[in-house]
Amino acid sequence: MTDKQSPLTREVRVINIGLERFADDLRSLGVQVVQMDWRPPAGGDKKLIEILDRLKDRS
Repeated sequence: MTDKQSPLTREVRVINIGLERFADDLRSLGVQVVQMDWRPPAGGDKKLIEILDRLKDRS
């Protein structure tokens, strides 16, 4: 039988996609964090997203 470590006792590592404040708070607790600089396409503007999708389909 192999010794399996419980996920609850393993070191936590996080990839944060969103508010950098969450990453800052986790880092202050000693958690390894990678902060991804991501924003919704076209700033979340649905009309602009539709236009970009149509342009993408043409290429």
